[in-house]
Amino acid sequence: MDLKIKLQQLHQRVDALKDQINTEEATKNAFVMPFIQILGYDIFNPTEVIPEYICDIGTKKGEKIDYVIKKDNEPIFIIECKHWKENADAHNSQLHRYYHVSRARFGVLTNGHTYNFYTDLEKPNIMDEKPFFTLDLSDLKDSSLKILENFTKTDYNLESILDSAEAMKYIKAIRKEFEKELVEPSDELVKLLVNKFYEKPLTASRMVTFREYTKRAIVNSINESISIRLKSALSINDDISKTPPKPIDENIDSNADVPKYITTEDELEGYQIVKAILREKISSDRIAYRDTQSYFGILLDDNNRKPIARLHFNSANKYIELFHKGKDHGEKILLNSLDEIYESRTELHLTLANY
Repeated sequence: MDLKIKLQQLHQRVDALKDQINTEEATKNAFVMPFIQILGYDIFNPTEVIPEYICDIGTKKGEKIDYVIKKDNEPIFIIECKHWKENADAHNSQLHRYYHVSRARFGVLTNGHTYNFYTDLEKPNIMDEKPFFTLDLSDLKDSSLKILENFTKTDYNLESILDSAEAMKYIKAIRKEFEKELVEPSDELVKLLVNKFYEKPLTASRMVTFREYTKRAIVNSINESISIRLKSALSINDDISKTPPKPIDENIDSNADVPKYITTEDELEGYQIVKAILREKISSDRIAYRDTQSYFGILLDDNNRKPIARLHFNSANKYIELFHKGKDHGEKILLNSLDEIYESRTELHLTLANY
């Protein structure tokens, strides 16, 4: 069964049973053990999933980790559990103590519905203060599932996890700093921008003035971008309302080219991935999209007769339709995550070559 479906079923179980779960031990048995099982580990094999693993720390004897998960007789990650009502972010000190003596590369702190994954990116053998990855059963994103797959028994991949961990850590940090700059531009950002066009010395009073100008410029830029997109959508709707209805041709798909007014983030992200692949061959301004009730179409030169790909994201399963065998011979491929679009680079380039 698909990993996402299993986790969705677990989330339903957590929601249904949580009010009857009154202890940390019950949380482990009802919620955490099924999660470990979903990852493919045998919870009844004491050489693979070891509960209450003794982990002596200095003079403290008999300290225990809730679970140690082993593969090929080597510990790969440890799990510390809390009651489902507790905040999983607030109890990492205990996991931190166990981490460096467990010889595992990853630590997981969970309350049964949120799973925080830690590693040692900052200092070797010392667990980072903040998790590099958080899985929330109530908000299962494709990107999160792809990372979690690397923790499963069949697909465990240390190098892939570490690469993802570093990327997520620094992307999250950069985004946080960027959002702070949007609210209150720093002196560094103001100087970086202003020095490109202002040749006079930046005195303290001018810095105050230019900081306010920078803040207003950022707000105006964001608002104008939103306004342009809204006007574009309204314009499309207005054009359609003014167009007299045409007789329906029974040989033509009645849904074709009918705008779907809510374009999803996944569709736009998929479009950007396809666009990035195609830019290796052509200019980005030749790549357009049209959203319809049936699919999200990506076109060459905004020409309906030159489909490059179609994203079928309006159902539980996501598909990309490719046209490397000709525009009348679309081939649908199931996507477990948006990143898998990159695996169609050859077919997308071939489609361009055909046109």
